[in-house]
Amino acid sequence: MVLKTSFTLLALIISGQALSQENKSEPNQTQQKSKEQDIERIIVTGSRIAENIDEVPASITIITQKQIAAQLKVSSEIQSLLANLVPGMAPSTGSSSNSGQTLRGRSPLVMIDGVPQSTPLRNGSLGIRTLDASVIERIEVIKGATSIYGNGAAGGIINYITKKANSDKALSGHASISSRFSAVETEDSIGQRYEAGINGEINNFDYVLNASYEENGLQRDADGDILGLKYGLSDAVMQDYFAKVGYHFDDEKSLQFTYNYYESKQDVDLIDQVGNINTGEKTQAIPVPEGQTVLGEPQGPSNHNMMLKYVDDEVFKQTQLMVDLYSQEVDNTFFYSPVLANPDAGYAGGQSLINSDKKGLRVTFNTLVDFSFDNGDSLEATFIYGIDALNDVTSQSMVDGRVWVPEMDMENLAGFLQTKLIYNNDLVIKLGIRQEDIDLTVNDYSTLKLCKSAEQCSVPVDVTGDTLNYKATTYNIGIKYNALPLFSPFVSYSQGADISDTGRLLRTATVTDISLIRTEASIIDNYELGFSSDFEQVHFEFATYFSTSELGTTNKFNATTGVYMPVRAPQEIYGYEALINYNINDAWAVNATYSWVEGKNTEADVYLGAKQISPPKATVNVNWNPNSDISVAINYLYVGDRKRFEQVDGKFVGDQGPIDSYQVVNLSGNYNFASDWSAFIGVENLFNQDYYPTKSQGYTYGGYNIKGLGTTVNMGVNYQF
Repeated sequence: MVLKTSFTLLALIISGQALSQENKSEPNQTQQKSKEQDIERIIVTGSRIAENIDEVPASITIITQKQIAAQLKVSSEIQSLLANLVPGMAPSTGSSSNSGQTLRGRSPLVMIDGVPQSTPLRNGSLGIRTLDASVIERIEVIKGATSIYGNGAAGGIINYITKKANSDKALSGHASISSRFSAVETEDSIGQRYEAGINGEINNFDYVLNASYEENGLQRDADGDILGLKYGLSDAVMQDYFAKVGYHFDDEKSLQFTYNYYESKQDVDLIDQVGNINTGEKTQAIPVPEGQTVLGEPQGPSNHNMMLKYVDDEVFKQTQLMVDLYSQEVDNTFFYSPVLANPDAGYAGGQSLINSDKKGLRVTFNTLVDFSFDNGDSLEATFIYGIDALNDVTSQSMVDGRVWVPEMDMENLAGFLQTKLIYNNDLVIKLGIRQEDIDLTVNDYSTLKLCKSAEQCSVPVDVTGDTLNYKATTYNIGIKYNALPLFSPFVSYSQGADISDTGRLLRTATVTDISLIRTEASIIDNYELGFSSDFEQVHFEFATYFSTSELGTTNKFNATTGVYMPVRAPQEIYGYEALINYNINDAWAVNATYSWVEGKNTEADVYLGAKQISPPKATVNVNWNPNSDISVAINYLYVGDRKRFEQVDGKFVGDQGPIDSYQVVNLSGNYNFASDWSAFIGVENLFNQDYYPTKSQGYTYGGYNIKGLGTTVNMGVNYQF
């Protein structure tokens, strides 16, 4: 028996930041490119430790810092970045909300360095925009239900891995300034963005400091009209402040503290002229008419994240210890809505606010043992085990003081074991189990009386609170065979335990005891089959999947009260994805993807709406780098039709609007005009396509039918030292 460690993978990631800065003074570009490709093959999200992507029997997308930098030349919006680069990710909503932007038809769990950012107890669908893209080193997307990180990962995981310090300098940094404006109608559309950061390593200390500040102008469609304000980004101010400080006690032990604050607020002196998807009239923003005023406070999210991480690579023989202590505070302020009215109590409308306060602890052990046999065979066994503890306190109140969703206090303790066996470097077998124990406490509360009109009001109900307990054991197993580069297949089965959006169930309760509300956890079973193929210059991936859930949640309109009521029923979702990367030569590279997904409520045998299921999506990304100073990228997005529903009483309802196809082309370029200076330009919607995004077509709710952004130009300069 021969024992060895594989923690050099983790060291490779930690030392990789210098490569990701695209240092033009690197003498051996071929060697640098090889190292960068090796780093891109490492992932930390799937099993909570560093491992090669070839050892993961699942569909994975890794977005590199180079890809992030290219997308930032067009827009700082992470939603668009994910839609353009991740197969299975629904198209961007074109707004601050990611409602409807699912991953394979289910909600993903969004994380920063493994710390949950989503608010699954009352999912406000604002989790994707939780930090500025400039502080992200890479994004790891794991698709399919998983319980490896706990509640909320019904569709998979999106993990933002933040930047690390360079290891070869005490001080290095960068600064960027840019301006963004509508090329259709420039009036009041000009915005600006400032971003800068420093990082370095001094003795045993390393640090990263970064700040960004962005002010949008008015966002205009292909006709030059101002986009509607519901979850809008016109005149929005985004700011992000990031700090990471690390100390290495020795070669094996380190401590790292990370803090990030992000805020996005839309404060605009406009009101919506609400259209109607059934009549084809778009919703757009207009100046406030005389005699009217803007109601409500600025809408948008803000959040604080603090993380403390301790690593001991050899806490005992062949075993690594990682301890993560984290805290997150979220405040998501939504738009003012007249539907949240109660005339009898003096409320002409309302504006809601989700508050979520999370505190968590993760303890992870990683033990690796290698066996060598007399016949030359080898077996590498990895055991990942530990505990997760989380306290999540979430509520949704009105800005005026009314309580819409009572405070939900969740205590979650989970133990897990993941095993990975690699036989002769070719056959990978993964097995895992996780035991969840969740207590959810809700005190006595009363549902709100809300009136859509004078004749349509919900009936308030006094509900007796309780502590609900959920216990769930989930399993996963996966097999991957890597002996043949031309055909490397995998098959997997994974489960996830999900109690997401309990708050939506509580606020629409029609019974007098919380125990009678259908708040049961849903177990998602995910089956996946796929393969990858590598030729000399071509990489190809294909995967097909099928997932079921005993209690999915959809909505049904109650014509008496004017409220959309949750419907809990079994669901099945299925689809397939394909990806191809073709490195034509040193100057040209092409990436193309295609995704198709469908889903049904199996109890009623009806299709699921746009809140979960997106139409077919295809993307093509072409990159041209004729030399080290010039780069040009073209991004093409095609969204297909999806028309599964009939009209009800002459109109489409809920999230069942018909979706027509559309296509958008983006262009970006970069030129290094001096040793430390570069200029860039990006054009979003190059051909000024006049279209409604998927969500704007599928959602028939008032004020959601907002057109997509018209041709918008972004240009600026970067300085790096």
